[in-house]
Amino acid sequence: MSDFLSADAGSNSGSSPSTNNEPPTADISEMAGDRTNPDTRTPAAGEAPLRLVETAFLASTASLIWLVNYYFPLGPLLRVFFPVPIALVYLRWGNRAAWMSALVSGLLLSVLMGPTRSILYVMPFGIMGVVLGGLWRRKASWSLSISLGALIGTVGFFFRFWLLSILVGQNLWVYVTVQVTEMVEWVFVKLGWLSVPNLNTIGAIAAGMILVSNLVYLFVVHLVALLLLDRLGNPIPRPPRWVQVLIDYEE
Repeated sequence: MSDFLSADAGSNSGSSPSTNNEPPTADISEMAGDRTNPDTRTPAAGEAPLRLVETAFLASTASLIWLVNYYFPLGPLLRVFFPVPIALVYLRWGNRAAWMSALVSGLLLSVLMGPTRSILYVMPFGIMGVVLGGLWRRKASWSLSISLGALIGTVGFFFRFWLLSILVGQNLWVYVTVQVTEMVEWVFVKLGWLSVPNLNTIGAIAAGMILVSNLVYLFVVHLVALLLLDRLGNPIPRPPRWVQVLIDYEE
């Protein structure tokens, strides 16, 4: 009887460690498997601070360029850089970061210069930077990006006149039409034409001149972005062949 009890106790003592060790072994294996996940998420987690810092830095750069040009105008020298920082954000970090950069630029200018002047930057140059960055990232042709950018610039010009007319309480477009009428009449006299253009013709000529000026402006912006962003490691689509020959550009 004692031999039977000792054998039974021995069998129980031998089986109990095996049954008790199985769940801890499974838990340890699961914990070991979970430890591999943070390593795989490390690059994505490291990009978030860099994205935040670059977006804030380029947004402040765009605001600073607008601020300096407003108080110390240097002609077209700084104007060609207005949409470039926002477009660079799009090239580096995508659509959401570019819109956030344009919004932060507007908020910063609103604090420094007031809401009116900040709106005049966001529309058109902030939106123009986002659109140009999206087109450049998708390798759109220069003709498409210049055309859309010029259209946004033209709409922004009329938006600026509309907003300032409300704030001043006068229709500022009248002054534009007067200047264009004098210029058109001078051209008609030089050409020997005796007819006088009507108001609709004057308005169409003025709108055409604004569109042409924006096309020239966007072309210069593309040239500046081509030379600048290539050196920063975020190139834009290659220009047409005649542009490369004109500026003696070598890839």
